[in-house]
Amino acid sequence: MIELRPLAALAALVVVAGCATVPYTNRTQLLLTSEAQETALGAQMYQHVLAEEPLVRDAKLIAPVREVGERIAAVAGRPDYRWEFNVIDAPDVANASVLPGGKVIVYSGLFPVARDTGGLAAVLAHEVGHAIARHGGERMSQTAVMQMVGTGLAIAFEGASPATQQGVLAAYGLGAQYGVMLPFSRSQESEADRIGLILMAKAGYDPQAA
Repeated sequence: MIELRPLAALAALVVVAGCATVPYTNRTQLLLTSEAQETALGAQMYQHVLAEEPLVRDAKLIAPVREVGERIAAVAGRPDYRWEFNVIDAPDVANASVLPGGKVIVYSGLFPVARDTGGLAAVLAHEVGHAIARHGGERMSQTAVMQMVGTGLAIAFEGASPATQQGVLAAYGLGAQYGVMLPFSRSQESEADRIGLILMAKAGYDPQAA
C-alpha cells in the first residue's frame, strides 16, 4: 500500500504558512516568503541588472518614464516600497519588468510601441500591479511547493515501478517545461492587467490607452 503521509505533511505546512489577499482583485494567494525577503532579493537583482546592462542617459527619455511611474506609484498604496524607474538601452527589446519591492525596468525598445504617455502609463501600471500583488513572491512560493510535492511524491511512490513514478510526476506537471507554471503565469499577467487599469485611472490617465 502506498504511503501518503509525506503529502499530508506538505498539505499541513501549506495551510499553516497562511494566505494573503491580492489588493483590488481580493484573490487569495499562497505566500511562503516574507515581504522583507522578497524586497531584499529584488534590490539585489536590481543592482545586478544596473551593473550589467547599458543605461539610457538621455534625460528626454528617462524623465517621462520616471514622471509617469512616480504618479502611478503614488496611488498604488505602497509608500513603504522604494520605487525606482530606470531605462535600459535595448532598442530591440519592447518590454518592461519589475522586481519585488518596486524596482521597475523599462527597455528602450518599448517607446515606439507605447507611442505616448498614455501607452507608457498602461505598461508601467501593469508592472506596478505585479509588484503590489507580490507576484514575484507568489511565483517563488509556488516553485517551492512544486519542489516539495515532487519530493513527497518520490517518497510516497518509492516502492513503485519507474514507469509509475514517471507517470505520477508527469500527471502533476513536475519536471516539465509546461504544466502548472504556465497557466499560473498567465493568470498573474491578467491580474496585473486588471490592477494596472485601475491604477492608471487613479493616477489620471485614460485606461483606453491600454
